[in-house]
Amino acid sequence: MNEASTTTDRPGRLRRALDAIERAGNKLPDPVTLFILSIALLMVISALMAAAGVGALNPADGTPIQAVSLLAPEQIRRLVTELPQIFTGFPPLGVVLIMMIGVGVAERAGLFSAALSGLVRAVPRPLLTLTIVFAGCNASIASDAGFVVLLPLSAAVFAASGRHPVAGLSASFCGVAGGFTANLSITTLDGLLSGMTQAAARLIDPDYVVQITSNWFLMMALVPVISIVGTVICERIVEPRLNAGPPWIDPAPAQEDPERAARERRGLRAAGLALLAYAGFIAMLAWAPGDALRDPADGDFDPLLRGLIGILFLAFLLAGLAYGIAARTIRSDRDAVKMASQGVSEMGGYLVLVLFAAIFVTLFGWSNLGALMAISGADFLKSIGAGGLPILIMVILIAMTTDLLIGSASAKWAILSPVLVPMLMLIGISPEATQAAYRLGDSTTNMITPFMAYFPLILIVAQRYRPDFGIGSMMALMLPYTVAVFIASTALFVVWYEFELPFGPGVSRDYALPGG
Repeated sequence: MNEASTTTDRPGRLRRALDAIERAGNKLPDPVTLFILSIALLMVISALMAAAGVGALNPADGTPIQAVSLLAPEQIRRLVTELPQIFTGFPPLGVVLIMMIGVGVAERAGLFSAALSGLVRAVPRPLLTLTIVFAGCNASIASDAGFVVLLPLSAAVFAASGRHPVAGLSASFCGVAGGFTANLSITTLDGLLSGMTQAAARLIDPDYVVQITSNWFLMMALVPVISIVGTVICERIVEPRLNAGPPWIDPAPAQEDPERAARERRGLRAAGLALLAYAGFIAMLAWAPGDALRDPADGDFDPLLRGLIGILFLAFLLAGLAYGIAARTIRSDRDAVKMASQGVSEMGGYLVLVLFAAIFVTLFGWSNLGALMAISGADFLKSIGAGGLPILIMVILIAMTTDLLIGSASAKWAILSPVLVPMLMLIGISPEATQAAYRLGDSTTNMITPFMAYFPLILIVAQRYRPDFGIGSMMALMLPYTVAVFIASTALFVVWYEFELPFGPGVSRDYALPGG
Protein backbone atom coordinates (compact mmCIF):
# COMPACT_ATOMS: atom_id res chain seq x y z
CA MET A 1 0.00 0.00 0.00
CA ASN A 2 1.45 3.35 -0.92
CA GLU A 3 1.87 6.21 1.54
CA ALA A 4 -0.90 8.32 0.05
CA SER A 5 -3.52 5.71 0.82
CA THR A 6 -2.02 5.02 4.25
CA THR A 7 -2.10 8.68 5.17
CA THR A 8 -5.50 9.55 3.79
CA ASP A 9 -7.53 6.37 4.38
CA ARG A 10 -6.54 5.60 7.95
CA PRO A 11 -8.13 8.72 9.53
CA GLY A 12 -11.48 8.13 7.79
CA ARG A 13 -13.48 10.72 9.71
CA LEU A 14 -10.84 13.38 9.19
CA ARG A 15 -10.66 12.63 5.48
CA ARG A 16 -14.44 12.79 5.07
CA ALA A 17 -14.57 16.10 6.95
CA LEU A 18 -11.78 17.58 4.85
CA ASP A 19 -13.42 16.31 1.65
CA ALA A 20 -16.66 18.00 2.68
CA ILE A 21 -14.83 21.27 3.32
CA GLU A 22 -13.11 20.99 -0.05
CA ARG A 23 -16.39 20.40 -1.90
CA ALA A 24 -18.09 23.31 -0.12
CA GLY A 25 -15.19 25.64 -0.76
CA ASN A 26 -15.01 24.73 -4.43
CA LYS A 27 -18.60 25.91 -4.81
CA LEU A 28 -17.80 29.39 -3.46
CA PRO A 29 -17.49 32.10 -6.12
CA ASP A 30 -14.47 34.36 -6.53
CA PRO A 31 -13.98 36.95 -3.72
CA VAL A 32 -14.88 39.74 -6.17
CA THR A 33 -18.17 38.00 -6.94
CA LEU A 34 -18.77 37.57 -3.21
CA PHE A 35 -18.42 41.33 -2.75
CA ILE A 36 -20.79 42.07 -5.64
CA LEU A 37 -23.39 39.71 -4.16
CA SER A 38 -22.82 41.23 -0.72
CA ILE A 39 -23.35 44.75 -2.10
CA ALA A 40 -26.64 43.72 -3.72
CA LEU A 41 -27.81 42.01 -0.52
CA LEU A 42 -26.75 45.01 1.57
CA MET A 43 -28.81 47.39 -0.59
CA VAL A 44 -31.93 45.25 -0.24
CA ILE A 45 -31.52 44.80 3.52
CA SER A 46 -30.90 48.53 4.02
CA ALA A 47 -34.14 49.33 2.19
CA LEU A 48 -36.09 46.87 4.36
CA MET A 49 -34.54 48.18 7.59
CA ALA A 50 -35.21 51.79 6.61
CA ALA A 51 -38.83 50.97 5.75
CA ALA A 52 -39.21 49.32 9.16
CA GLY A 53 -37.84 52.43 10.89
CA VAL A 54 -34.97 50.61 12.58
CA GLY A 55 -32.84 52.94 14.69
CA ALA A 56 -30.86 53.39 17.90
CA LEU A 57 -29.11 56.03 19.98
CA ASN A 58 -25.39 56.59 19.45
CA PRO A 59 -23.73 55.74 22.80
CA ALA A 60 -21.01 58.29 22.08
CA ASP A 61 -23.19 61.40 21.96
CA GLY A 62 -26.80 60.25 22.32
CA THR A 63 -27.81 61.27 18.81
CA PRO A 64 -30.32 59.04 16.99
CA ILE A 65 -29.08 56.71 14.23
CA GLN A 66 -31.56 55.50 11.62
CA ALA A 67 -31.17 52.87 8.95
CA VAL A 68 -30.73 54.48 5.51
CA SER A 69 -32.02 52.87 2.33
CA LEU A 70 -29.25 52.49 -0.23
CA LEU A 71 -31.96 52.19 -2.91
CA ALA A 72 -33.17 55.70 -2.23
CA PRO A 73 -32.60 58.06 -5.21
CA GLU A 74 -30.24 60.33 -3.27
CA GLN A 75 -28.05 57.38 -2.21
CA ILE A 76 -27.87 55.99 -5.75
CA ARG A 77 -26.97 59.46 -7.02
CA ARG A 78 -24.33 59.76 -4.30
CA LEU A 79 -22.79 56.39 -5.23
CA VAL A 80 -22.59 57.22 -8.92
CA THR A 81 -21.06 60.66 -8.42
CA GLU A 82 -18.62 59.70 -5.66
CA LEU A 83 -17.44 56.34 -7.03
CA PRO A 84 -13.96 57.54 -8.13
CA GLN A 85 -13.36 59.11 -4.72
CA ILE A 86 -14.61 55.96 -2.99
CA PHE A 87 -12.02 53.91 -4.87
CA THR A 88 -9.04 56.25 -4.62
CA GLY A 89 -9.86 57.21 -1.04
CA PHE A 90 -9.92 53.63 0.25
CA PRO A 91 -7.24 53.72 3.01
CA PRO A 92 -5.25 50.55 2.15
CA LEU A 93 -4.95 51.33 -1.57
CA GLY A 94 -2.22 53.97 -1.52
CA VAL A 95 -0.26 52.15 1.17
CA VAL A 96 -0.11 48.88 -0.74
CA LEU A 97 0.69 50.43 -4.12
CA ILE A 98 3.52 52.56 -2.74
CA MET A 99 5.02 49.61 -0.87
CA MET A 100 4.77 47.35 -3.91
CA ILE A 101 6.89 49.73 -6.01
CA GLY A 102 9.81 49.36 -3.59
CA VAL A 103 9.16 45.68 -2.91
CA GLY A 104 8.84 45.02 -6.64
CA VAL A 105 12.37 46.28 -7.31
CA ALA A 106 13.86 44.34 -4.38
CA GLU A 107 12.04 41.12 -5.25
CA ARG A 108 12.70 41.12 -9.00
CA ALA A 109 16.29 42.16 -8.61
CA GLY A 110 16.76 38.91 -6.66
CA LEU A 111 17.41 40.37 -3.21
CA PHE A 112 14.78 38.38 -1.35
CA SER A 113 15.57 35.00 -2.89
CA ALA A 114 19.31 35.49 -2.35
CA ALA A 115 18.81 36.55 1.27
CA LEU A 116 16.55 33.58 2.03
CA SER A 117 18.89 31.14 0.30
CA GLY A 118 21.92 32.53 2.09
CA LEU A 119 20.22 32.41 5.47
CA VAL A 120 19.07 28.80 5.15
CA ARG A 121 22.33 27.50 3.68
CA ALA A 122 24.60 29.22 6.20
CA VAL A 123 23.16 27.80 9.43
CA PRO A 124 24.57 24.74 11.26
CA ARG A 125 22.59 21.50 11.13
CA PRO A 126 21.22 21.65 14.75
CA LEU A 127 19.64 25.03 14.03
CA LEU A 128 18.40 24.20 10.54
CA THR A 129 14.72 23.62 11.40
CA LEU A 130 14.52 26.66 13.67
CA THR A 131 16.12 28.85 11.02
CA ILE A 132 13.75 27.65 8.31
CA VAL A 133 10.63 28.36 10.39
CA PHE A 134 12.06 31.71 11.48
CA ALA A 135 12.83 32.66 7.87
CA GLY A 136 9.31 31.61 6.88
CA CYS A 137 7.72 33.86 9.50
CA ASN A 138 9.62 36.85 8.14
CA ALA A 139 9.17 35.94 4.48
CA SER A 140 5.87 37.84 4.24
CA ILE A 141 7.90 41.03 3.88
CA ALA A 142 8.92 39.65 0.48
CA SER A 143 5.41 39.16 -0.84
CA ASP A 144 5.25 35.70 -2.48
CA ALA A 145 8.97 34.94 -2.22
CA GLY A 146 8.45 32.76 0.84
CA PHE A 147 6.16 30.37 -1.00
CA VAL A 148 8.01 30.42 -4.30
CA VAL A 149 11.60 30.37 -2.99
CA LEU A 150 11.79 29.20 0.61
CA LEU A 151 9.50 26.14 0.44
CA PRO A 152 11.29 24.25 -2.35
CA LEU A 153 14.66 25.45 -1.00
CA SER A 154 13.89 24.07 2.47
CA ALA A 155 12.99 20.67 1.06
CA ALA A 156 16.22 20.59 -0.97
CA VAL A 157 18.35 21.66 2.02
CA PHE A 158 16.82 18.94 4.21
CA ALA A 159 17.47 16.36 1.49
CA ALA A 160 21.09 17.50 1.15
CA SER A 161 21.45 17.13 4.94
CA GLY A 162 20.15 13.56 4.85
CA ARG A 163 16.86 14.52 6.48
CA HIS A 164 13.38 13.97 5.10
CA PRO A 165 12.76 16.73 2.53
CA VAL A 166 8.99 16.80 3.15
CA ALA A 167 9.76 17.59 6.79
CA GLY A 168 11.77 20.60 5.64
CA LEU A 169 8.90 21.59 3.37
CA SER A 170 6.43 21.34 6.26
CA ALA A 171 8.64 23.45 8.56
CA SER A 172 8.93 26.26 6.03
CA PHE A 173 5.20 26.02 5.25
CA CYS A 174 4.47 26.42 8.96
CA GLY A 175 6.53 29.61 9.02
CA VAL A 176 5.37 31.11 5.74
CA ALA A 177 1.65 30.30 6.00
CA GLY A 178 1.09 29.81 9.74
CA GLY A 179 3.27 32.80 10.53
CA PHE A 180 2.12 34.91 7.61
CA THR A 181 0.88 37.66 9.89
CA ALA A 182 4.01 37.60 12.09
CA ASN A 183 7.11 39.56 11.17
CA LEU A 184 9.94 41.50 12.74
CA SER A 185 9.29 44.28 10.22
CA ILE A 186 6.29 46.19 8.99
CA THR A 187 4.81 44.65 5.82
CA THR A 188 2.20 45.57 3.25
CA LEU A 189 -0.33 43.47 5.20
CA ASP A 190 -0.01 45.89 8.14
CA GLY A 191 -0.96 48.79 5.89
CA LEU A 192 -3.75 46.87 4.22
CA LEU A 193 -5.47 45.71 7.42
CA SER A 194 -4.91 48.91 9.41
CA GLY A 195 -6.58 50.94 6.66
CA MET A 196 -9.67 48.72 6.76
CA THR A 197 -9.70 48.78 10.56
CA GLN A 198 -9.55 52.58 10.55
CA ALA A 199 -12.47 52.79 8.11
CA ALA A 200 -14.51 50.49 10.35
CA ALA A 201 -13.55 52.35 13.54
CA ARG A 202 -14.75 55.63 12.05
CA LEU A 203 -18.29 54.28 12.02
CA ILE A 204 -18.17 55.03 15.75
CA ASP A 205 -15.38 57.60 16.06
CA PRO A 206 -15.01 59.73 12.88
CA ASP A 207 -11.54 60.95 13.88
CA TYR A 208 -10.06 57.60 14.87
CA VAL A 209 -6.64 56.77 13.39
CA VAL A 210 -5.15 53.28 13.17
CA GLN A 211 -1.41 53.41 12.57
CA ILE A 212 0.39 50.90 10.36
CA THR A 213 2.39 49.94 13.48
CA SER A 214 -0.78 49.16 15.46
CA ASN A 215 0.06 45.44 15.94
CA TRP A 216 3.83 45.58 15.49
CA PHE A 217 4.90 44.59 19.03
CA LEU A 218 2.60 41.57 19.18
CA MET A 219 3.55 40.45 15.67
CA MET A 220 7.25 40.63 16.55
CA ALA A 221 6.67 38.58 19.70
CA LEU A 222 4.80 36.00 17.62
CA VAL A 223 7.88 35.27 15.47
CA PRO A 224 9.95 33.43 18.13
CA VAL A 225 6.83 31.69 19.44
CA ILE A 226 5.93 30.21 16.04
CA SER A 227 9.60 29.48 15.31
CA ILE A 228 10.00 27.41 18.48
CA VAL A 229 6.62 25.68 18.18
CA GLY A 230 7.19 24.84 14.52
CA THR A 231 10.64 23.43 15.29
CA VAL A 232 9.34 21.20 18.10
CA ILE A 233 6.42 19.89 16.03
CA CYS A 234 8.66 19.19 13.03
CA GLU A 235 11.40 17.38 14.94
CA ARG A 236 9.26 15.55 17.52
CA ILE A 237 6.10 14.66 15.55
CA VAL A 238 6.23 15.29 11.81
CA GLU A 239 9.72 14.12 10.86
CA PRO A 240 9.63 10.87 12.92
CA ARG A 241 6.26 10.02 11.33
CA LEU A 242 7.65 10.64 7.85
CA ASN A 243 10.79 8.61 8.57
CA ALA A 244 8.63 5.69 9.71
CA GLY A 245 6.97 5.55 6.31
CA PRO A 246 8.31 4.52 2.90
CA PRO A 247 11.67 5.98 1.84
CA TRP A 248 11.69 9.21 -0.08
CA ILE A 249 13.03 9.70 -3.56
CA ASP A 250 16.16 11.81 -4.02
CA PRO A 251 15.88 13.61 -7.37
CA ALA A 252 19.05 14.80 -9.07
CA PRO A 253 20.24 17.81 -7.05
CA ALA A 254 20.51 21.12 -8.80
CA GLN A 255 24.06 22.08 -9.73
CA GLU A 256 25.57 25.05 -8.00
CA ASP A 257 26.50 28.02 -10.15
CA PRO A 258 29.66 29.53 -8.62
CA GLU A 259 29.43 32.67 -10.74
CA ARG A 260 25.84 33.31 -9.72
CA ALA A 261 26.68 32.65 -6.06
CA ALA A 262 29.50 35.20 -6.24
CA ARG A 263 27.16 37.80 -7.79
CA GLU A 264 24.60 37.15 -5.03
CA ARG A 265 27.23 37.64 -2.34
CA ARG A 266 28.30 40.94 -3.89
CA GLY A 267 24.68 42.01 -4.13
CA LEU A 268 23.92 41.13 -0.52
CA ARG A 269 26.96 43.06 0.71
CA ALA A 270 25.92 46.10 -1.32
CA ALA A 271 22.32 45.88 -0.09
CA GLY A 272 23.49 45.58 3.52
CA LEU A 273 25.73 48.64 3.22
CA ALA A 274 22.94 50.61 1.56
CA LEU A 275 20.48 49.73 4.33
CA LEU A 276 23.05 50.59 7.00
CA ALA A 277 23.70 54.00 5.46
CA TYR A 278 19.97 54.62 5.05
CA ALA A 279 19.25 53.63 8.66
CA GLY A 280 21.92 56.08 9.79
CA PHE A 281 20.37 58.83 7.70
CA ILE A 282 16.91 58.20 9.18
CA ALA A 283 18.36 58.14 12.69
CA MET A 284 20.04 61.47 12.00
CA LEU A 285 16.74 62.98 10.85
CA ALA A 286 14.98 61.61 13.93
CA TRP A 287 17.48 62.67 16.58
CA ALA A 288 19.38 65.57 15.09
CA PRO A 289 18.25 69.15 15.79
CA GLY A 290 15.56 70.40 13.49
CA ASP A 291 12.80 67.91 14.35
CA ALA A 292 12.53 66.59 10.80
CA LEU A 293 10.93 63.35 12.02
CA ARG A 294 9.70 64.52 15.43
CA ASP A 295 6.83 66.66 16.58
CA PRO A 296 8.21 70.20 17.11
CA ALA A 297 5.69 70.81 19.90
CA ASP A 298 6.57 67.98 22.28
CA GLY A 299 9.46 66.14 20.60
CA ASP A 300 7.71 62.78 20.30
CA PHE A 301 8.24 60.45 17.33
CA ASP A 302 4.69 60.45 15.98
CA PRO A 303 5.80 61.84 12.57
CA LEU A 304 8.36 59.02 12.32
CA LEU A 305 5.68 56.40 12.96
CA ARG A 306 3.19 57.99 10.59
CA GLY A 307 5.90 58.20 7.94
CA LEU A 308 6.90 54.55 8.06
CA ILE A 309 5.25 53.84 4.71
CA GLY A 310 7.52 56.29 2.93
CA ILE A 311 10.55 55.20 4.96
CA LEU A 312 10.02 51.52 4.20
CA PHE A 313 9.31 52.24 0.54
CA LEU A 314 12.71 53.93 0.19
CA ALA A 315 14.40 51.17 2.21
CA PHE A 316 13.17 48.43 -0.14
CA LEU A 317 13.91 50.57 -3.19
CA LEU A 318 17.48 51.44 -2.16
CA ALA A 319 18.29 47.88 -1.04
CA GLY A 320 16.88 46.45 -4.26
CA LEU A 321 18.80 48.92 -6.42
CA ALA A 322 22.05 48.30 -4.53
CA TYR A 323 21.65 44.53 -4.81
CA GLY A 324 20.65 44.61 -8.47
CA ILE A 325 23.54 46.87 -9.53
CA ALA A 326 26.12 44.83 -7.60
CA ALA A 327 24.69 41.47 -8.70
CA ARG A 328 24.26 42.77 -12.26
CA THR A 329 20.55 41.98 -12.39
CA ILE A 330 19.97 45.72 -12.92
CA ARG A 331 22.08 47.07 -15.76
CA SER A 332 20.27 50.32 -16.52
CA ASP A 333 17.62 52.65 -15.19
CA ARG A 334 15.15 50.98 -17.56
CA ASP A 335 15.61 47.66 -15.75
CA ALA A 336 14.82 49.27 -12.40
CA VAL A 337 11.74 51.06 -13.72
CA LYS A 338 10.52 47.85 -15.36
CA MET A 339 10.88 45.93 -12.08
CA ALA A 340 8.96 48.62 -10.19
CA SER A 341 6.26 48.58 -12.86
CA GLN A 342 5.96 44.80 -12.67
CA GLY A 343 5.47 45.04 -8.92
CA VAL A 344 2.44 47.25 -9.46
CA SER A 345 1.12 45.52 -12.60
CA GLU A 346 0.80 42.21 -10.76
CA MET A 347 -1.59 43.95 -8.35
CA GLY A 348 -4.30 44.06 -11.04
CA GLY A 349 -6.41 41.43 -9.32
CA TYR A 350 -5.99 43.25 -6.03
CA LEU A 351 -7.19 46.53 -7.60
CA VAL A 352 -10.37 44.87 -8.85
CA LEU A 353 -10.97 43.39 -5.41
CA VAL A 354 -10.29 46.73 -3.71
CA LEU A 355 -12.82 48.53 -5.91
CA PHE A 356 -15.70 46.34 -4.78
CA ALA A 357 -14.40 46.09 -1.21
CA ALA A 358 -14.29 49.89 -1.06
CA ILE A 359 -17.86 50.13 -2.39
CA PHE A 360 -19.07 47.56 0.15
CA VAL A 361 -17.36 49.25 3.11
CA THR A 362 -18.56 52.71 2.05
CA LEU A 363 -22.17 51.62 1.49
CA PHE A 364 -22.12 49.79 4.80
CA GLY A 365 -21.24 53.08 6.46
CA TRP A 366 -23.84 55.07 4.54
CA SER A 367 -26.59 52.62 5.46
CA ASN A 368 -25.79 52.94 9.18
CA LEU A 369 -26.29 49.17 9.43
CA GLY A 370 -22.76 48.71 10.72
CA ALA A 371 -23.31 51.13 13.57
CA LEU A 372 -26.76 49.67 14.34
CA MET A 373 -25.43 46.10 14.35
CA ALA A 374 -22.51 47.18 16.51
CA ILE A 375 -24.82 48.90 19.02
CA SER A 376 -27.22 45.94 19.25
CA GLY A 377 -24.34 43.48 19.45
CA ALA A 378 -22.61 45.50 22.13
CA ASP A 379 -25.86 45.75 24.14
CA PHE A 380 -26.23 41.96 23.94
CA LEU A 381 -22.64 41.37 25.07
CA LYS A 382 -23.12 43.76 27.98
CA SER A 383 -26.37 42.03 28.99
CA ILE A 384 -24.66 38.64 29.25
CA GLY A 385 -21.63 40.13 30.98
CA ALA A 386 -19.14 38.93 28.36
CA GLY A 387 -15.62 40.14 29.06
CA GLY A 388 -13.16 41.46 26.54
CA LEU A 389 -10.84 38.46 26.40
CA PRO A 390 -13.49 35.79 25.69
CA ILE A 391 -14.91 37.97 22.92
CA LEU A 392 -11.50 38.39 21.33
CA ILE A 393 -10.90 34.64 21.47
CA MET A 394 -14.21 34.28 19.63
CA VAL A 395 -12.82 36.65 16.98
CA ILE A 396 -9.79 34.35 16.63
CA LEU A 397 -12.08 31.35 16.13
CA ILE A 398 -14.24 33.22 13.60
CA ALA A 399 -11.15 34.14 11.59
CA MET A 400 -9.90 30.54 11.70
CA THR A 401 -13.23 29.21 10.44
CA THR A 402 -13.66 31.67 7.59
CA ASP A 403 -10.04 31.14 6.52
CA LEU A 404 -10.85 27.52 5.68
CA LEU A 405 -13.05 28.66 2.81
CA ILE A 406 -11.84 32.17 1.87
CA GLY A 407 -8.08 32.47 1.54
CA SER A 408 -7.70 36.23 1.15
CA ALA A 409 -7.00 37.96 4.48
CA SER A 410 -8.05 41.33 3.09
CA ALA A 411 -11.31 40.01 1.61
CA LYS A 412 -12.37 38.48 4.93
CA TRP A 413 -11.41 41.53 6.96
CA ALA A 414 -13.25 43.86 4.57
CA ILE A 415 -16.41 41.91 5.37
CA LEU A 416 -15.85 41.31 9.09
CA SER A 417 -14.26 44.57 10.22
CA PRO A 418 -17.29 46.89 9.72
CA VAL A 419 -19.21 44.77 12.24
CA LEU A 420 -16.58 43.45 14.65
CA VAL A 421 -14.52 46.62 15.10
CA PRO A 422 -17.38 49.03 15.99
CA MET A 423 -19.20 46.42 18.10
CA LEU A 424 -16.13 45.77 20.23
CA MET A 425 -15.34 49.47 20.48
CA LEU A 426 -18.72 49.93 22.16
CA ILE A 427 -17.79 47.44 24.90
CA GLY A 428 -14.38 49.05 25.45
CA ILE A 429 -12.09 47.02 23.17
CA SER A 430 -9.75 48.98 20.91
CA PRO A 431 -9.83 48.47 17.13
CA GLU A 432 -6.17 47.47 17.25
CA ALA A 433 -6.90 44.65 19.71
CA THR A 434 -9.72 43.34 17.50
CA GLN A 435 -7.46 43.49 14.45
CA ALA A 436 -4.72 41.60 16.33
CA ALA A 437 -7.13 38.83 17.29
CA TYR A 438 -8.29 38.53 13.68
CA ARG A 439 -4.70 38.29 12.42
CA LEU A 440 -3.84 35.47 14.79
CA GLY A 441 -6.84 33.42 13.74
CA ASP A 442 -6.50 34.17 10.03
CA SER A 443 -2.96 32.77 9.74
CA THR A 444 -3.51 29.68 11.89
CA THR A 445 -5.57 27.65 9.42
CA ASN A 446 -3.64 28.81 6.35
CA MET A 447 -1.66 25.59 6.63
CA ILE A 448 -4.56 23.16 6.17
CA THR A 449 -6.94 24.86 3.77
CA PRO A 450 -6.73 23.62 0.17
CA PHE A 451 -8.07 27.00 -0.97
CA MET A 452 -4.85 28.80 -0.12
CA ALA A 453 -3.44 30.02 -3.45
CA TYR A 454 -0.11 28.22 -3.10
CA PHE A 455 -1.45 24.89 -1.86
CA PRO A 456 -1.02 23.27 -5.34
CA LEU A 457 2.59 24.48 -5.50
CA ILE A 458 3.35 22.89 -2.14
CA LEU A 459 1.84 19.59 -3.28
CA ILE A 460 4.00 19.63 -6.41
CA VAL A 461 7.16 20.20 -4.36
CA ALA A 462 6.22 17.36 -1.98
CA GLN A 463 5.55 15.03 -4.90
CA ARG A 464 9.11 15.48 -6.16
CA TYR A 465 10.17 13.39 -3.18
CA ARG A 466 6.96 11.42 -2.57
CA PRO A 467 5.03 10.96 -5.86
CA ASP A 468 2.03 9.50 -3.98
CA PHE A 469 1.59 12.59 -1.78
CA GLY A 470 -1.97 13.98 -2.04
CA ILE A 471 -4.19 16.67 -0.56
CA GLY A 472 -5.16 14.48 2.39
CA SER A 473 -1.48 13.71 2.97
CA MET A 474 -0.66 17.42 3.12
CA MET A 475 -3.53 18.21 5.48
CA ALA A 476 -2.58 15.35 7.79
CA LEU A 477 1.02 16.55 7.66
CA MET A 478 0.19 20.13 8.64
CA LEU A 479 -2.62 19.54 11.14
CA PRO A 480 -0.24 19.16 14.14
CA TYR A 481 1.32 22.52 13.25
CA THR A 482 -2.12 24.16 13.05
CA VAL A 483 -3.19 22.89 16.46
CA ALA A 484 0.11 23.80 18.11
CA VAL A 485 0.30 27.28 16.54
CA PHE A 486 -3.30 27.98 17.57
CA ILE A 487 -2.62 27.01 21.19
CA ALA A 488 0.68 28.90 21.39
CA SER A 489 -0.47 32.08 19.61
CA THR A 490 -3.71 32.23 21.59
CA ALA A 491 -1.77 31.76 24.84
CA LEU A 492 0.53 34.62 23.81
CA PHE A 493 -2.51 36.78 23.04
CA VAL A 494 -4.03 36.00 26.46
CA VAL A 495 -0.80 36.98 28.22
CA TRP A 496 -0.54 40.14 26.12
CA TYR A 497 -4.11 41.12 26.92
CA GLU A 498 -4.08 40.28 30.62
CA PHE A 499 -0.84 42.14 31.28
CA GLU A 500 -2.09 45.10 29.21
CA LEU A 501 0.99 45.10 26.99
CA PRO A 502 0.85 47.55 24.06
CA PHE A 503 -0.04 45.96 20.72
CA GLY A 504 2.06 48.59 18.98
CA PRO A 505 3.69 51.94 19.80
CA GLY A 506 1.23 53.74 22.06
CA VAL A 507 -1.58 51.25 21.33
CA SER A 508 -3.72 50.02 24.22
CA ARG A 509 -6.12 47.09 24.46
CA ASP A 510 -8.88 49.39 25.72
CA TYR A 511 -11.05 52.02 24.05
CA ALA A 512 -13.14 54.78 25.59
CA LEU A 513 -15.95 56.48 23.67
CA PRO A 514 -15.37 60.21 23.01
CA GLY A 515 -16.75 62.08 25.97
CA GLY A 516 -17.48 58.79 27.72
